[in-house]
Amino acid sequence: MSKKTVLVLHGYSQNSTIFSKRIGALRKECGKKVDFVFIDAPHILQPADLVFNSSRLEELGLRAEVQANEAAMADDPTLTPRAWWKPNPERTKATGIEESIMSVREVLMSRKFDGVFGFSQGAAFAALISALLHSIMIAIFPSALIRHLHNGIIDPPSPFISLERPEAYPPFLVDGKAPHPPFDFCVAVSGFKVSDPICEPIWGEDGFSTPTLHVIGKTDVVVVEERSRALLAISKNPRLEEHVGGHFVPSKAPWRKFLAAYLSNSSGDVPSPSVTEAASSEASSTVPSRSETPQANSGGGGGNQTNASLTMKL
Repeated sequence: MSKKTVLVLHGYSQNSTIFSKRIGALRKECGKKVDFVFIDAPHILQPADLVFNSSRLEELGLRAEVQANEAAMADDPTLTPRAWWKPNPERTKATGIEESIMSVREVLMSRKFDGVFGFSQGAAFAALISALLHSIMIAIFPSALIRHLHNGIIDPPSPFISLERPEAYPPFLVDGKAPHPPFDFCVAVSGFKVSDPICEPIWGEDGFSTPTLHVIGKTDVVVVEERSRALLAISKNPRLEEHVGGHFVPSKAPWRKFLAAYLSNSSGDVPSPSVTEAASSEASSTVPSRSETPQANSGGGGGNQTNASLTMKL
């Protein structure tokens, strides 16, 4: 099986370095089967962009963590918080998303990607870019041919197709043609549907067809399930998997193996990690707590939810 190249889009207030470290366990699991390409969002966030609701931060017990993160950012440029856009309070406007679309266009022109992987705001953006690439194709080719393109049965036409839906987003084109063929897959972890006047033509009336894996945390308080399901609702070729945690990329062994297998072969029949995770959780509930037995295992992965403090403004 050939090595897959995956474009990776970080979450709000993260950057390529931070997110690369956050999913280090997944990268290790994938080994040489997947080439992860991490890129930075173009917009640098200021402290005012990160903390917008002091009472809510107090409620979640996150104020001290925000202050610690801000101090770390000042000392280390690799911790500079970035965003693909800045939302208004009503989440109806995504300021700066045009620049992000164009920055991704440049990356897509430079090499071929099999798929895209995004977390939180990055997941929302990954879905939008997937939809944008698909909107160019869908106006010209019937759905059966699109499926063949995704499954690798035939190669995409070259040069890539001209846009016949100019309302989608004409600036994305290069000499009137798409900069990249549609992705074979999209992975959206804690994703949501981005809302902005320029986005509606991209989503179209019936959503987007890129095969998309939606991963939702059942206890996610940053991107609540209702918002993630709004993205799921416009995904015409979805797969939904839920984990028992919150706002993070799940990293326990069943999830690492599942995500690695999916990224390596998204069109294959990859068993769900949820059953294994549920069985593991049920078994762990019968194990004495650490205070009762010194031998209790303190490991288990499960990802990292510390970024919740900085993603409240999504």
